[in-house]
Amino acid sequence: MRIKITSVFVEDQEKALQFYTEVLGFQKKMDMPAGDYKWLTVVSPEDPDGVELLLEPNDNDAAKTYQKVIYEQGIPITSFVVDDIHAEYDRLKKHGVEFSMEPTDAGPVMFAIFDDTCGNLIQISQAR
Repeated sequence: MRIKITSVFVEDQEKALQFYTEVLGFQKKMDMPAGDYKWLTVVSPEDPDGVELLLEPNDNDAAKTYQKVIYEQGIPITSFVVDDIHAEYDRLKKHGVEFSMEPTDAGPVMFAIFDDTCGNLIQISQAR
């Protein structure tokens, strides 16, 4: 068994696609109509055949509540690995990304948390 697709709820798929590609640097993988929305995924350019991140439309009341409560509690919805957290933090700050936690030492990892502008907090981490 392997993980092929994971998802994050987003308030606006086009806004999310712009942020995840133009700011974070992911590449669009799938973009197909799916009812009133799209099946819209992005991948890391370092592993284009790897795990896809589905930018899932948040049109379900339970999902909206979950997303809102997790955000309000300061809990990241997912985590991305980076090679140099300080360089990535600086790069993202230059793109206007708002961080709720700057790079922080947590023993075997360093991590930081930012707002993806689509209703989620995202963690980036670097192994020590």
